[in-house]
Amino acid sequence: MEKIGTQEHVEGNLEEGTTITSLEHTNNEEFDHQRSKLLNRRLDIRIIPLCCWLYLLNFLDRGNIGNARVLNSETGDDLLQKTGMGPAGYSITVTLFSIAYTLCEVPSNWIMKHYVRPSVWLATLLGCWGALTLGFAGVQNYVSVVVLRLLIGVFEAGFFPGIVYVITIWYRHDERAIRIALVIAFCNLAGAFGGSLAYGIGHVNGAGGLEGFRWLFIIEGAITMFSVLPTLFILPDYPARSKFLSADEKSFAVDRLKERGGGYNREHATRKEILETCFSPRMLGHYCAYIANVVCQASFTFFTPTIVTGLGYESIQAQLMTVPPWVVGFVIAIALSYSADRFNARGAHITVVSVIGGLGWLTAGLLPSTAFTARYCCLCLGAIGAFPTAPSMTNWVTCNTPSFRAIGIAIAIHNSSAGIGQIIANWIWKSSEANEGYPTGNFVCAACNFFVAIVALSLRLWYGRMNRKGVKDARGEKRVWSY
Repeated sequence: MEKIGTQEHVEGNLEEGTTITSLEHTNNEEFDHQRSKLLNRRLDIRIIPLCCWLYLLNFLDRGNIGNARVLNSETGDDLLQKTGMGPAGYSITVTLFSIAYTLCEVPSNWIMKHYVRPSVWLATLLGCWGALTLGFAGVQNYVSVVVLRLLIGVFEAGFFPGIVYVITIWYRHDERAIRIALVIAFCNLAGAFGGSLAYGIGHVNGAGGLEGFRWLFIIEGAITMFSVLPTLFILPDYPARSKFLSADEKSFAVDRLKERGGGYNREHATRKEILETCFSPRMLGHYCAYIANVVCQASFTFFTPTIVTGLGYESIQAQLMTVPPWVVGFVIAIALSYSADRFNARGAHITVVSVIGGLGWLTAGLLPSTAFTARYCCLCLGAIGAFPTAPSMTNWVTCNTPSFRAIGIAIAIHNSSAGIGQIIANWIWKSSEANEGYPTGNFVCAACNFFVAIVALSLRLWYGRMNRKGVKDARGEKRVWSY
């Protein structure tokens, strides 16, 4: 791969002689915002639906192992029994996926920023993990499961931070969260769709001489592979190089991103900017809070069928009963992200829903294991504190990085910390506690939600103090820190 050019803004390379009419040059704020909205409508049609669909596939292929774990277990045709993998082996497999996920996110974003266009890089990652998902249909032993799952973690790792980075290239700081929310919300739909699909496939177990879980991987892997070419040809890379915008529109798309960062910047961050992005106390607070949040997210991703089975449902019916919590998470995620951006109150919103989620997990842990209906309602409350906070937490990081040149690094570190949360989640849902209602898993998730609430409230107060004192960023430039 050939490295892209010198240190400069791509957005500055507009066609020589570009002219903009006096109306387009106007400083009228109302008109400027109106024009920005019109541009966003075009971008939303071109970028967001595709990103939402691709992240749905990303999450579907990430969580399908949780469905395969219990699918048709009554007949001995689930993934664990057919590959000789026990519960501990399953946890080790998912842990290795999480380790690969953690280690590969930062390098992936680095490659995409400096060496490969976003459309090409994301399409490559998509094709690689889609092929590996198809390969899961042929697993016969534990070793093959571990190897394939590890490689899927390598290629899936850079996908979501890559999508977030694409959004920062095209949208202003106060326009990102709702769009990130739409993308992340589709992981909730992926959970709902994955459960419904597994429910249907469970009824054709044995068709063509294949177990239901093998058909699950074939269907989901094929859908992913069919999405590679649309990604390559539809997803736009940078405003200055877009073919669907006129020269004037390119200029406006670039200029509107200059406030509070955004756009594509080839410049490398300085050592000071990188160190502050990685290790400053407030950034560590963001990363640690996201680790705790992902413990709850990963519990839904990898263990919802297991948890629901523990509520008294059989394996096939359990797939269907995983759907409502995901739907609740989807609705809350959209509403919360819009409101958090609209009122510049990300910290407050994260705090409130995290407390609600914590109370849901805590109550589920305290209830008798036989209180199935009440515990299922608590699972829905837990969903409120899991995925809905992720978009605002991610956008909060992009708005408050110590330097705009380090946004790509901050996104990658923030999302790679998810791997740590996934590792924790892999070990708290103990099979030996199934008859007790999984108290360890419930109480750990409750503690994590309450921790997120405390950190979010603390960061909100911290940024308020920074604004009052006029604290500058790592480059010595004035900043308005987002709440």
